Amino acid sequence: MLLQHDSLVSSYAGQSGQWQHAYGLSRPADFLTQGSVWFAAYPDSLVGEAGAKALDILASRQLNKLLSDIGVEAVHTGPMKRSGSISGKKYGPSIDGHFDRIESVVDPEYGSEAEYKTFVSVASKHGIDVIGDLVPGHTGKGPDFRLAERFEPGFPGLYTMIDIRAEDWPVLPAVPSGQDSVNLSQSVIHALKDCGYDLIGPLDAEVFTRPGIKESSWSATDVVRGVDGKDRRWVYLHIFKEGQPSLNWSDPSFAAHRLITADMLHSLKVLGTSGLRLDATMFLGIESGSKTEKGWLAGHPLSTQVTDLLGMMARKFGGFSFQELNTDLKTIQRSLRSGPDFNYDFSTRPGYLYALVVGDGGPLRLMLRQMLSHEVQPTRLVHGLQNHDELMLETTHLSVFGNEMFEWEGSRERGDSLFEHIHEKVISATTGEHAPYNKVFAMSPGVCSTLPGLIAASLGIQDITRITLEQNEKIKQIHLMAAAFNALQGGVFLLSGWDLVGALPIPTESVENFIADNDHRWINRGGYDLLGTGDGVGFSIHGLPKARSLYGDLEAQLKDQGSFASRLKAMLVLRKSLGIAESELVSVPEVTEPGVVILINRLSESDGKPQCWQITALNFGKVSVAQSVTYAGWTGDAKVLWSNLQGTVADDVALDNESFTICLQAMEAQLIVVKQEPRELE
Repeated sequence: MLLQHDSLVSSYAGQSGQWQHAYGLSRPADFLTQGSVWFAAYPDSLVGEAGAKALDILASRQLNKLLSDIGVEAVHTGPMKRSGSISGKKYGPSIDGHFDRIESVVDPEYGSEAEYKTFVSVASKHGIDVIGDLVPGHTGKGPDFRLAERFEPGFPGLYTMIDIRAEDWPVLPAVPSGQDSVNLSQSVIHALKDCGYDLIGPLDAEVFTRPGIKESSWSATDVVRGVDGKDRRWVYLHIFKEGQPSLNWSDPSFAAHRLITADMLHSLKVLGTSGLRLDATMFLGIESGSKTEKGWLAGHPLSTQVTDLLGMMARKFGGFSFQELNTDLKTIQRSLRSGPDFNYDFSTRPGYLYALVVGDGGPLRLMLRQMLSHEVQPTRLVHGLQNHDELMLETTHLSVFGNEMFEWEGSRERGDSLFEHIHEKVISATTGEHAPYNKVFAMSPGVCSTLPGLIAASLGIQDITRITLEQNEKIKQIHLMAAAFNALQGGVFLLSGWDLVGALPIPTESVENFIADNDHRWINRGGYDLLGTGDGVGFSIHGLPKARSLYGDLEAQLKDQGSFASRLKAMLVLRKSLGIAESELVSVPEVTEPGVVILINRLSESDGKPQCWQITALNFGKVSVAQSVTYAGWTGDAKVLWSNLQGTVADDVALDNESFTICLQAMEAQLIVVKQEPRELE
């Protein structure tokens, strides 16, 4: 990948085309109007006709028409470039869902570069953009890493790696047979420090550590013969898994900058993607602490600076970016000024999952109000249902401000206490003997499941192989409520194939070969068939067992006005026509019932039209409620336009003295619009 840099950038050097696009500041409004409903298509889980590849399915005119009919405006493919490792001349498989990239080419397992371009063209004809991925933190153990091991000039500077002198090799553990590296314990790291090596660790944020699997973020290679004839053993950093060596963004060679820039240009200019997801942007800088302090990883300013640069580079060459940054709102607000255009909404996700499971909207109201106080508008966020990861329950903002007191259900409580309460309550309610199909995520607070699987657990369903029609309908209604919260606010709404078909988690024993390292996320990545063409096909293109679908394929759903896809389509039509994606959150009112959450969004004004507000009203409780809502300036008409329980409606609501009463059934979401009545001129 590093060697491709010169050829990819040569056509831009010294050319005026570099200056066609504004890039210094983020431009979320431009990209929201371009497309604010995204479909996350995890390619490893796609199911189609026997022998079909991922790009055969994604480029299907039928699929793109159906997605467009529902309201999808962009497809986020997930990583599709060749990943894994290379040993000699043999490729090894990906160890992290293709987030261990080793080449800037489309993985032949998915199709060819020409087929990817065909997909981009077909999607464009249906009004759909394609969004790719950039992985700036690490690579797999591909040709670049193998050349770095062999001391090929220019390559060792790519990685955070240290040459260990031969006389100190006895300090290093032996590499097990059949492997090419061995993870280091903290005691070995300290022994190497005593030998004069500046290894950074332990870190203030250790990721994916598990006893016997990953004791630290450092591993040692076996003996490797260099191009200069010298034998070496290297110790290298890997923030994630052992097969994902970390790039060194502060090396004076700037090799990491060149490699990632080349990969970005390939995606935007060669493949034709419109935007890029920036993976794990919080882990790009690392620094030694004092003798008594841990190494500095979390919140390092280099991460912010590199991410800013990547966001600017994407815009400079005509694209946009969104980042995976799970941190406090103050940091997110700062990072979105000149960096990526959007950030994943990790802030409210734990709160809405808590509300779905517990029936209490308190954490969600708290975090929405924190967003207002820290000036992070929902328009800057990607509000997602399912994605390839676990159902994340880390309210990181509360952890970062753990010593501060927060208003909580009429009392004051420390942030760190609330942080623990939120995820512990959800995990205990949705995993264990009463929900054996869901698993606790081993690496951070979260549940490995699909949304239908989480909802099934909240309904007390112990055996998901025996879900009744009545239970199926209830799961669908609650799932639509989750979709309503995420879609009926400013910003990007993202949903997945697992959401569209109502996929349940797959049995743990069916993916034992995938979860040998205790990573249970594979149970929420079961195969899904959007077109219904995979009848009799039991596995996805990547060999994942096909998940049980509660809702069926898209074409069948769109013929049924009460289906998940049809109800979703009706909501997204209103979202588009009202301009909710560009709306401003102005208030999260106090409520009388704990299960109720109200968002008041000010819609963008148009010339000659009265001011409008859009209200997202949600009752996560188990009983019907009547909630009074007041807001200064309401003088006109109020209407309920959509409900997850009924679909499209047009019910008038009595508006009296800037207030009205919202009547919500149990587990109901409503889309309400208030139009300001024109005042008479005096």
